[in-house]
Amino acid sequence: MEFKHESVLINETINSLNIRPDGIYVDGTLGGGGHSFKIVQKLKTGRLIGIDQDQEALDASSRRLAIFGDRVTLVKSNFANTVSVLHDLNIEKVDGILLDIGVSSYQIDNPERGFSYREDSELDMRMDREAHLTAKDVVNTYSREELARIIRDYGEEKFANNIAKHIVEERTVHPILSTGQLKQIIERAIPAGVRKGQQGFAKKTFQALRIEVNSELDVLSSAIGSMMDILNPGGRLSIITFHSLEDRIVKNMFRDAENPCTCPPDFPVCMCGAVSKGRIITRKPIVPSEEECSRNKRASSAKLRVFEHC
Repeated sequence: MEFKHESVLINETINSLNIRPDGIYVDGTLGGGGHSFKIVQKLKTGRLIGIDQDQEALDASSRRLAIFGDRVTLVKSNFANTVSVLHDLNIEKVDGILLDIGVSSYQIDNPERGFSYREDSELDMRMDREAHLTAKDVVNTYSREELARIIRDYGEEKFANNIAKHIVEERTVHPILSTGQLKQIIERAIPAGVRKGQQGFAKKTFQALRIEVNSELDVLSSAIGSMMDILNPGGRLSIITFHSLEDRIVKNMFRDAENPCTCPPDFPVCMCGAVSKGRIITRKPIVPSEEECSRNKRASSAKLRVFEHC
C-alpha cells in the first residue's frame, strides 16, 4: 500500500516555526514528510532532522525528500529520544521543533497495521512495528480494572466498565485476535439506543488502546520539557494535537514553562526562584479553516499550539 497522508495545518505550522534559512529544525513526527518538505524549501544553509518510529514512514519520506540531499537527515526513533538523537549527530541546540501528534492516514487505512475498526484485520496498533506490546496483548492480558481505566481515561468512553467486562468475558471463551472481533464485543457492550445510527461507536475504545500500546501521553509529557531546553533563543516548539487529552498536556506544560513560579498568589515578589523558559505564542490554539476541514475531515479536531524559547 502506498504511503499517503495529507499534513494538516501545513501553512500555519510552517509560519509558526518562524524559519531561518540557516537554522536547524526537527520534525519529530516525520510521517510522509509533508511538513518537512515545506520546511526544507525555506532552508539555504540550514538542516532538517526528521525522526519517526515507523520504518514505512521513513522509507516514504526518504524518497520524497531525496531531492534536498544532505540538508536532510532521517533517523528511526521515537520523538521522546530527540535529545539523544541530536547528541549522536553532534547537535546541541536547534531553532525549531515540530510534533504532529496523530496517526497517519496510511496507518489508519492500511488494514495490516490493525488501527482501524473499519477493516477486519489482526489487532496490532503499533506505530513502531518492532515494539513488543500490541493491542492484542492489551485486550487479552490486562485485568478488567486496567482495561476499564484505559478505555475511560484515554478514550473518554462512558461505557468503559461494560466494554471491559465484555472483553474479559469473551477472552475466557476465545482469544481476541482481530479488529472485527473487538468491534463486535464493543457493539454488544454499548446500549443499542446509543449505537443507533452511529458508525463510529468503537472509535473511543480503539483510540484508548492505541494510546496505551504506544504510550502516547507519557511520551508527549516527557518530551516537551526536554525539547524546550534544546531550543536556541527565539527557537519555537510547534505541536499539533488531535484530541483533548493531548491538547491539555501541551496547554498545561506550555503554561507552566512560561510561568513556573510556585509562590502563593498573595506573595508580592517571587521567592521560589523559578525561571521562565519563554513565552506562549498561541494564547488560543490555531485550528483548521472550514475549507481545510471540508477537504480533509481528519483535520477537524486538529489544534496547533506554539511556544517560543527566551
